[in-house]
Amino acid sequence: MEKLTIVKIGGNVIDNSKALHDFLRDFSAIPGKKILIHGGGKIATELSGKLGIEAQMVEGRRITDIETLRVVTMVYAGLINKNIVAQLQWVNCNAIGLTGADGNIIKAQKRPVKEIDYGYVGDLDDSSVSSKMLNNLLEGGFVPVFCAITHDREGQLLNTNADTIAAVIAVAMSTQYQTELVYCFEKKGVLKDVTDDTTVIRTVKSSQFENLKADGTIAGGMVPKLQNAFDAIHKGVTAVYIGKADELPMLNKGIFGTRMEA
Repeated sequence: MEKLTIVKIGGNVIDNSKALHDFLRDFSAIPGKKILIHGGGKIATELSGKLGIEAQMVEGRRITDIETLRVVTMVYAGLINKNIVAQLQWVNCNAIGLTGADGNIIKAQKRPVKEIDYGYVGDLDDSSVSSKMLNNLLEGGFVPVFCAITHDREGQLLNTNADTIAAVIAVAMSTQYQTELVYCFEKKGVLKDVTDDTTVIRTVKSSQFENLKADGTIAGGMVPKLQNAFDAIHKGVTAVYIGKADELPMLNKGIFGTRMEA
């Protein structure tokens, strides 16, 4: 099967204009078909503050009331997404900026209220992505660029976790492509010592995951990242990488960050 590379980039790069430009240049150089998914960075929080809308976070997750939804839609789907698309066009990468609502590519469900009401937040499952529509864009020569906004097909936009969007897209496309998923963040990968970037663990197999959690090597926010990674692999994704955004060119050499394998 033909290879497809799906890359997710976080706010730490989006918030730095030079780092973002360098990353997008490196992303454009990835051979073959590719998809980019991006988060929102600090811009939505800053704009909310200027508008008098207090940002509410629970365990790192944003509570999205209707006013916050309006702000994140403007920032994620507008300012950030179109800035990324424009910069990719600058480096001859024929990008097209999308939300999940465009072409009905990603349909979410509003998160049910349990202990916490997250508001207009979307949850995804294995049936959320229209792989046919997405494949039409890829075959048409486009590089899709998704922000973290989806919809429920009943007229409601939803704020949705970008890491989850990336994983669900990767799983959906794995029936048509040899799909690799790449998470770019601020660390060089999974580290034996979180204070030492030279201690990257190059490969983590699913059989090692529980032991690495038990001994504290994998902790905090890395636990859900790796859980998502192994879930994707068990559902057909060839490999998942986690590494530092400015080292993306190393992906083609097979030495980028940490590779998760079945």
